Amino acid sequence: MKIWSTLSDVPGGERSVVTIGNFDGMHNGHRRVVSSCVERARKRGTDAVAITFDPHPIQVHAPEAGLQLIFPLRDRLDAMAASGLDATLVVHYDASVYMLEPEEFVVEFLVERLGAVEVVVGEDFHFGRANLGTIDTLRELGRRYGFDVTMVTDIQAPEGRRWSSSWVRELLAEGDVAGAARVLGHLHRIRGTVEHGFKRGRELGFPTANLQEGIEGVVPADGVYAGWVVRQVPGTESAEFLPSAISVGTNPQFDGVKRTVEAHVLGRSDLNLYGERIAVVFVSRIRPMLAFDSLEDLLAQMDDDLRQSAYVLGVGVASRIDPEDVTAC
Repeated sequence: MKIWSTLSDVPGGERSVVTIGNFDGMHNGHRRVVSSCVERARKRGTDAVAITFDPHPIQVHAPEAGLQLIFPLRDRLDAMAASGLDATLVVHYDASVYMLEPEEFVVEFLVERLGAVEVVVGEDFHFGRANLGTIDTLRELGRRYGFDVTMVTDIQAPEGRRWSSSWVRELLAEGDVAGAARVLGHLHRIRGTVEHGFKRGRELGFPTANLQEGIEGVVPADGVYAGWVVRQVPGTESAEFLPSAISVGTNPQFDGVKRTVEAHVLGRSDLNLYGERIAVVFVSRIRPMLAFDSLEDLLAQMDDDLRQSAYVLGVGVASRIDPEDVTAC
């Protein structure tokens, strides 16, 4: 998939079927819209092109909301490429874009640069200054400038709710990573660089890879999760998936204050991940974050966390690591 960062990157003479959206998380609803765009383009013998925005409009118009993206931009683009798009135009979202009248946006982006013969959008599509443009506006402009408009109806979960990025964020805030995965259509993940921590886990036999600053993606509610640490194998282009028990929270047992993500790779004492950029993938929540009456009670619970994580992930049960054997983490 080609990635265009500015309108000037788009080659002349384009003829395309275009879809437009933020596509944060590339959930089931997004994929239906993008898949329809790709299908329509194949039938017409044209390129399938998406327009997406960075930063997210809410981050520009309501920064106080503190919106975190479900996906960092590169993961969003990877997911869009996997859906079969030929190209994506990443539009830098600022006043030069959001102050455009609907017709100005259509002419500048769809007609003059992308040569749209058809535009595929979801039911809730709005565009242009103050979101004044609706699907009806788009259809009227399509008749004027020579492109068709296809609206993809919202698909709904069995409980009758439409798939949406806001729903994913709600589920993650509740710690329901399995529910979030159902809406997304894939497991939720975050990315970050492994930092040095207090090494308490190492001393207790549970060495962890710690993420704290600069985490990309929505961190789910405090608790213990089964999941995977994904790293690039040094010196290769291959990814390595490491079964893990993941702790999210402030570590109330030790009066912690700062919220961290700590991933213990089951059965491994030799991993040196400091400074590496990794992904942490959440599969299932094991339990909420708790403070225990004694260190012995905490260790007993952590042993059970390992067993439950291994069961969820379908791997062999790994016991606590002898601190003397820990060579990294």
